[in-house]
Amino acid sequence: MARLLASWFGSGLVLRRLRGVDDGSGTVGAALAMVIVFALMPAGWVAQLGAALIVSALSVWSSQQFADEGDPGWIVIDEAAGAMVATIGLGVLPAFVAFAIFRIADITKRFPGVAYAERFPGGWGITADDLVAGGWALAAGWLLQSLI
Repeated sequence: MARLLASWFGSGLVLRRLRGVDDGSGTVGAALAMVIVFALMPAGWVAQLGAALIVSALSVWSSQQFADEGDPGWIVIDEAAGAMVATIGLGVLPAFVAFAIFRIADITKRFPGVAYAERFPGGWGITADDLVAGGWALAAGWLLQSLI
């Protein structure tokens, strides 16, 4: 069960299967999470927040099972959690922009706090950097949404 969740229902294993490497798997997992984000939009931000909290908790738990391997590329539930945080309460266009900013923040680790959060131990470290990156993206998404 932990491997199924950590790989976000196998989406983190797709690129390794196709190309032999995990590079880009985080984006695949985050994109799959966007299906849930858009499905929950009509239910409102409270439902989106609830889903983000649940996926975040599952991320810490499931990735902890593999934390002795570092942060393997096939573990992408953390990216799913970050993408869900990044889009809470946003409309379609701001959500797409926030998704892009989230991926940039997560990949580059140049936004304040993202690299630091990655230093937390175990599943917390695997997940926390994505949640911080998601927070930055959410702020940008809300700024955009307030302007349009």
